Amino acid sequence: MDLSRRGFLQAAALTAAASGLTVACGSGSGSAGSKNGKNLTLWYWGGALSDKVVAEAKTHFSKDVKLTVASIGGDFKSKLTTTLAAGTSVPDITGIKGEDMASFLPNAGRFLDLNDLGFKDISSQYLDWKTKLARTEDGKQIGFPIDIGPTALFYRADLFDKAGLPTDPDKVAERAGTWEDYFALGTELKKQVPGTYLVNNIGSVFNMAVGQGTERFIDRDNHFIGDQDHIRKAWTTAVRPYTLGLDAKINDNSWNAAVGKSLSTELGAAWHALDIEQAAPKTKGKWRVCAMPGGPANQGGSYLALPKQCRNPEEAFKIISWILSPKNDARGFADAAIFPAAPAAYSDPAMTGGDPFFGGQKIIDVFGPAAKSIPAAYEAPADAAVMAPFMTELTNIEAKGKKPDAAWHDAVGQAKQIARRQGVS
Repeated sequence: MDLSRRGFLQAAALTAAASGLTVACGSGSGSAGSKNGKNLTLWYWGGALSDKVVAEAKTHFSKDVKLTVASIGGDFKSKLTTTLAAGTSVPDITGIKGEDMASFLPNAGRFLDLNDLGFKDISSQYLDWKTKLARTEDGKQIGFPIDIGPTALFYRADLFDKAGLPTDPDKVAERAGTWEDYFALGTELKKQVPGTYLVNNIGSVFNMAVGQGTERFIDRDNHFIGDQDHIRKAWTTAVRPYTLGLDAKINDNSWNAAVGKSLSTELGAAWHALDIEQAAPKTKGKWRVCAMPGGPANQGGSYLALPKQCRNPEEAFKIISWILSPKNDARGFADAAIFPAAPAAYSDPAMTGGDPFFGGQKIIDVFGPAAKSIPAAYEAPADAAVMAPFMTELTNIEAKGKKPDAAWHDAVGQAKQIARRQGVS
């Protein structure tokens, strides 16, 4: 299955569950380097950073260092983990995907503390909840925020108009303020425009509903809490569009075709706008964006980090600080829909213009407030692995007609087993 970024959470969770283990960085030795090297390497993956900004960074710092850039394909986490464990050929600067950060934190000794290099002096420029996700319990900052994934509701204004529903973003947000309001709107929409669906699959709803809370599957004391009311509520919310017949049950490559035809709305992060545009270019001007039912969540967003072998930490920190400055963050959004973790970027002209694909709407007016209102939630190293059975069982409801209560029971049982194998009580 060729996943776009919209599917990364489910894919990451399933991968982690399949292994039954949280991958650690290992305990290889590795030298700390000369600390004043003139040759630095940067690892990242396609779409993680603005290629234009990175190219300019090579020139901008050319008098002091030679920056060599490598866009790493395939399983980035696996390649980075293997390299860190070996302790050789380690990049001086590396990206870390947001969904992987929790598994690297227990091995924070593999990285330099960015606070020692000056991050503590500029940290206020970046969203606090995002920064904290890359900070150890004892205050070591191993990740410099690249981006975030504030969520919203994407909707087809033309289909809403055909159904006699409001099309203005503020009015749609009012009509879909809660999950039940949203499902009621979807029921009306499907009645007026047969053949349309509200959600692509119920796993996407579950992801969002969990992300709207302040607790996930494991608490800070390393206890499994995936059977408690907050997860059960997210599960019940996810199952509702299935029971109401509003679920397109898309769990394969048919999403690209459906998004231009039968899907009337999409729940997604800011970067999902690019997915929709690429999948359905003929619908340009027909989509709009409004606040998500029940409040915002976060999907995605990554970091840059400096492994302890970094050959010139001071210069490397200057480079990442420049690449991820608010001004360049705004350019990243314009170049590749990389939504900044620096709020100052939200007022930059690169982000405040109208988007032609969304009928000229200034979508920052939706995503900016969402970014600042995302609830902070502790994410344990085993969180993705423990979440995976819930995603699998939701798919079983759609694909096999499994009863929701039976699916819930099995999901909880499997999640507890995975949690125990990973040392969660």
